[in-house]
Amino acid sequence: MNESKISVRYAKALFELGKEKNLIDTFIADVKLIEQTCDESKDFVLMLESPVVKTSQKRETMKKIFAEKVHALTLNFIDLIVQNRREMFLKDVSRNFLALCRKDQGILSAILTSASEIEASTTDQISELLAKSFNSKIELKQIVDKELIGGFVIRVEDQQLDASVASQLNQIKRELLSNSIS
Repeated sequence: MNESKISVRYAKALFELGKEKNLIDTFIADVKLIEQTCDESKDFVLMLESPVVKTSQKRETMKKIFAEKVHALTLNFIDLIVQNRREMFLKDVSRNFLALCRKDQGILSAILTSASEIEASTTDQISELLAKSFNSKIELKQIVDKELIGGFVIRVEDQQLDASVASQLNQIKRELLSNSIS
């Protein structure tokens, strides 16, 4: 089965359970914790992906890590994923679940990539402008990429505005190359 189909199927199942039990906000917090754990602990991800670690050991480890931190239904969901040997998809399931929740709540995901860190007040202004432009709530994530040299790139869903120095330099290079050939 396709990896994305697996993660989407589990994400939808958790989303539907959350809607049914009126626990979406609780599940969102739990899933963000799981995603954060995956992002911050390479050992955790290695344990999930390891074929050497037994399923029983993985289940026990997951219970020790998350038992006091997440809702009982979330813990059961994680346990089900591990029992079905789908634990390597846990991060993808988390990402898909959060995307379903954002869509349900009418929130668009935006990524602001810049060459250096941008002040919080500026990102707040950008978020407000995007919210007005798209007539929707915006969840803005910032990424620093030194290769942009300067400027920024904003990506909202499938639309992108590239105002980076690197992009402008590449455009000038293409124009110079096309003019020299003629």
